[in-house]
Amino acid sequence: MKTLSETWFADGYIDFELKKYTLLAYLQEINRQFNENKLYPQLSDVIFHYNNLVAFKENKKFLQDQFPKKFSGIQLQKLELLYEQIIEDDELMRELEDIILFSAETMKKTITSGTEIYEFVEDKLNIYPIGLLPIEINEGYFFLSEGSYRDTRVYQYRLSFFEKRDEKYRSIKTEYVGQYERSIVNTYEGIKLDLIRNRKVLPNPAVYSIETDLSFPVDETLLPIAKRTLVRYISSKAA
Repeated sequence: MKTLSETWFADGYIDFELKKYTLLAYLQEINRQFNENKLYPQLSDVIFHYNNLVAFKENKKFLQDQFPKKFSGIQLQKLELLYEQIIEDDELMRELEDIILFSAETMKKTITSGTEIYEFVEDKLNIYPIGLLPIEINEGYFFLSEGSYRDTRVYQYRLSFFEKRDEKYRSIKTEYVGQYERSIVNTYEGIKLDLIRNRKVLPNPAVYSIETDLSFPVDETLLPIAKRTLVRYISSKAA
């Protein structure tokens, strides 16, 4: 996947047409992936760059602090290098602001496209517990079944809390356990019992099923959305 640096819009030669070409080439690849219903890491990447543009636009001092400086002279007596900021309110700054404005608006359209796919997939997911749930539900397994439901992928998960700017968030870590072919023997309850027998690390795990009729890419779309949906589902039940 084509990538951009954190300050791609100001790296090197600051020219609107050049940066426009760079951006459109990047977004062309992003949209190609979206057309194949592959959301990650493309969606999170373009959102990151969009937020970067907004932050730079709204915080001019930060923008100026981040820019390189050019050598402007030498003060012989103190042997100090004098620097002057490249970025000031001049023609160069106006060019940069045009780049940021165009890029943010163009990225927003791509983000909207990816978000629509995300919401469509999220709406098609069905989550429910398998058997009785233990008191501790921040660690366990979830089953992911798509399309015909013939095969079931099993993941171990662990939820944890972290704080950022006085707000609490939940994060999820997952580990792929294996894949089961659904049958009369390998029902969800049967798979759960097999996990308990063969994986002693979780003797009484919380287990959830996540199903969808969609046949979308698993690693690039279904799994990332399933993980986020599971976090919200468990959080809502624990509230």
